Amino acid sequence: MTWLPLAALLVGGYAAATISGAAGFGGALLLLPIATWAVGAKEAIPLLTLGQLVGNLSRATLGWRLIRWKPALLFCVGAIPAALVGAVLFVAVPGASILRSVGVFLILVVLLRRTKFRNIAMPESVVAPGGFVVGFLSAVVGSAGPLGAMLFLGLGLPAGAYVATEAVTAVAMHLTKSTVYSSFSLVTTQTIWIGALLSLVMVAGSWTGKKIIESLPKDKFELVVELLLLSSATSLLIFAR
Repeated sequence: MTWLPLAALLVGGYAAATISGAAGFGGALLLLPIATWAVGAKEAIPLLTLGQLVGNLSRATLGWRLIRWKPALLFCVGAIPAALVGAVLFVAVPGASILRSVGVFLILVVLLRRTKFRNIAMPESVVAPGGFVVGFLSAVVGSAGPLGAMLFLGLGLPAGAYVATEAVTAVAMHLTKSTVYSSFSLVTTQTIWIGALLSLVMVAGSWTGKKIIESLPKDKFELVVELLLLSSATSLLIFAR
């Protein structure tokens, strides 16, 4: 990889993590078009998986005492086998089809966030089925964080418990996906060292995002993120090859 794609990926990773840290969603999905341009469609999602793995592992570690294990385990019952199936499907599907699927998924995420569904209360009985949907989509399109966030927030968890619980389930999904990607040689030496650099800048971006949210109205900031997601969706639908 030359210096220009690497620089764009690291700058984009920092910006995406900052946005995600402030708005609570959308970081990996915003970074996907840049990662696709930098390393190609088939390597972009495994690369982002490694970056998200480190970021979520740090959040789960910091909030270990706050994790709500019952919903976390219920979620993983559905998410882990679904992530396994989705990762195998990802290997078989052409890159352009994956990118177009991500574009459609981004539009659906924004539409869901514009409905009352984002604030609906969730019974524990839907956690495992919800985990299945999130795990499958996470493996195929790279991230389903916005849907997972709506699911855990719907359980009425306090902020700290929500962050830690969602993070530990994300670690389980990303480990599952990484294992499958590695077995099909989609995780290369280049993927590992770029993923390590990306992890560092994303941790820094998450810290910056937390500082930003202290000074900006969250509702207006979330609107900006949704517009960025729609822009990413448009670029993926138009330019996917």
